[in-house]
Amino acid sequence: MYPTKRNMSQQNSKAELGWVIFDWANSSYSLVISTAIFPTFFIAMTDAKIPFMGFSLSNSAVYSFAVAFAYLVVSFLSPVLSGIADYGGHRKLFMRIFTTLGSLCCMLLFFFDGMEHLWIGLIAFMGAATCHAGSLVFYDSYLSELVPPKRSDKLSARGYAFGYVGSVILLITNILMIQIPDWFGFTEEMVKNHVPVRMAFFTVGAWWLGFSQLSFAWLPKDKTVASKKFLLSEGLHELQKAWKQIQTQDSVFYYLAAFFCYSAGVQTVVYLASPFAQKELGFESSELIIVILLLQIVAIGGAYIFAHVSKLTNNLVSMKWMLLIWVVICIACYFIHTKIHFYFIAGMVGMVIGGIQAISRSTYSKLLPHDHRDITCFFSFYDVVYYISIVSGTLLFGLIEQIFGSMRYSVLSLIMFFVLGFILISKVKKEHLATE
Repeated sequence: MYPTKRNMSQQNSKAELGWVIFDWANSSYSLVISTAIFPTFFIAMTDAKIPFMGFSLSNSAVYSFAVAFAYLVVSFLSPVLSGIADYGGHRKLFMRIFTTLGSLCCMLLFFFDGMEHLWIGLIAFMGAATCHAGSLVFYDSYLSELVPPKRSDKLSARGYAFGYVGSVILLITNILMIQIPDWFGFTEEMVKNHVPVRMAFFTVGAWWLGFSQLSFAWLPKDKTVASKKFLLSEGLHELQKAWKQIQTQDSVFYYLAAFFCYSAGVQTVVYLASPFAQKELGFESSELIIVILLLQIVAIGGAYIFAHVSKLTNNLVSMKWMLLIWVVICIACYFIHTKIHFYFIAGMVGMVIGGIQAISRSTYSKLLPHDHRDITCFFSFYDVVYYISIVSGTLLFGLIEQIFGSMRYSVLSLIMFFVLGFILISKVKKEHLATE
């Protein structure tokens, strides 16, 4: 019996739902671990100065360098792994492996409770960051396969919206767990030992691992690729083919260069906004969690607003406006000294962070040569650019803080990333954006 048109439509709908559910599952890591709770917990539970190889580093600089190291590792791994996965028809398998290992690393963070177990905190955090990034190599590559270009903006925004909603639900649960521990059966001794906060890290791993199973069940099966032998060099070979095509397409090349620049700024803000507010403005951990929760809610609307702006104009115009707003945010952060001003800036960040992440992914999808067989390699290249940008941004942020002793100068340095991104995005021709 041949599949009917209705059955095929139902299969496509389930595959799309499986795709956005993965955002729901893994965004809990992005919010709770990398943004809301772990950064402030790390700063609070470690000494202001940490000795390392004869140097005395600030704890926030150590955190910055840990982020940079994790993404440096994944920037080397992802092109090889994604190329091999695409060549061997094992995209979903690799996505499952990274998801499982990343979830376990989040659970392992439960055992980080201070300087005595600093090594556990750093290794588990870097492992979770590496695996989260690795899983997204394969996840992003499904976008152009599931929907045509004219629907990619909407599905991408839907994915980020699901991610924000899911992560906010878990964050609210974690807030209640930390603020009202009696509801969850935590004793005074457990609270004293920070068990509610550490349990929040464990719940992220369980949430990520549990909900991702729906994605693995509903996403399309990998296509079997005939191969006589399995060679490590195939991954690099496939990536080289993608790079050769990128070099011949100016708009793709300039877009990736712009993406590198502004992603360095955006992701550095994501990872280091909490330590900045904690050290420079005196925010308490509980206050920051509420700020970030509000930021996530605003980000849901931001993703859809800028998707609508893109529909009325085009993706490039929408992104230019967002980059200008990012410049204003960096300048404002340098001058603020009160908490109320930080709340206002957090609202601005929320508005543009959801939009720029969703539009970035769909814009790249529209610029790609859709007739290429190994589309995963193009997204691998995109992800490598993204990971190296995080390394660049967080490394520069940490170095400037270490040299000048203030994170305000680090924030100011991020302006150059957004300005360069604006200049380079202006060189991308809107005629090269696919519309069908």
